Amino acid sequence: QVQLVESGGGLVQAGESLRLSCAASGSIVSINSMTWARQAPGKQRELVASITTAGSTNYADSVKGRFTISRDNAKNTVYLQMNSLKPEDTAVYYCNCFARTPADLLLRPYWGQGTQVTVSS
Repeated sequence: QVQLVESGGGLVQAGESLRLSCAASGSIVSINSMTWARQAPGKQRELVASITTAGSTNYADSVKGRFTISRDNAKNTVYLQMNSLKPEDTAVYYCNCFARTPADLLLRPYWGQGTQVTVSS
């Protein structure tokens, strides 16, 4: 099994910054892509940013230029630097990865429990 633990959420004012971290642990053979998604109250979960093992990134239009995703493959950790935060960024942020475990070596998705980000105006 793979466990993902997010940290770094909190309450900030509009224009401020936060840095989220997500560490994967457990019986991991390899991790492919790592992703941050978010879900605001009453809305569907949406992709925020993703990063491949090689470091290629992809962002939602709503966060381009403000958020930066990065990863440390040696630590199985992914980060999300969020700058110029807006009230509409308020949501629970979830970490996701696709990983292989020794059990069957199949590539499976894993999700963290989420961390709350609240941006006040």
